[in-house]
Amino acid sequence: MHEQLCELLPRMRRFARSIAGDPHDADDLVQVAVERALARASQWRADRELAPWVFGIMKNAWVDELRARTRSRQLFAPEDEGGQVGTAPVEARMVAMSVEAALAALPEEQRMAVALVLIEGLSYREAADALGIPIGTLTSRLARGREALQRMLGEGDG
Repeated sequence: MHEQLCELLPRMRRFARSIAGDPHDADDLVQVAVERALARASQWRADRELAPWVFGIMKNAWVDELRARTRSRQLFAPEDEGGQVGTAPVEARMVAMSVEAALAALPEEQRMAVALVLIEGLSYREAADALGIPIGTLTSRLARGREALQRMLGEGDG
């Protein structure tokens, strides 16, 4: 399990960035998820894929964090204004920023469905299991999320 968890770290970080937006929050979310997964290792069934189980832990940890923020009005980490500075060409950064902004504008349940299926490549069943929802609910959220992203990115006009 430890090896598989280590192999999942890049995907976990990508998923965390998809749902949290802020890189610092994403790193904190990954750390919380790893800690919880290790603490609850006995709950994981070795005959099942690890990724959906871990992504479910991440989703629950993020929901917990959002609830705590609502109660306390505190952030995981301060906003990082320099997060987009890099060496990529300006146009590529602008496209990435617009996609990130569009993803961030989705309702949370759609953003999680899109992140797990389209970004992380989980099957519909795995993503539904990770989110603890029926597969029909996942497909509905995914369809609405895709449509909204296409509208926001100007790709649904044809």
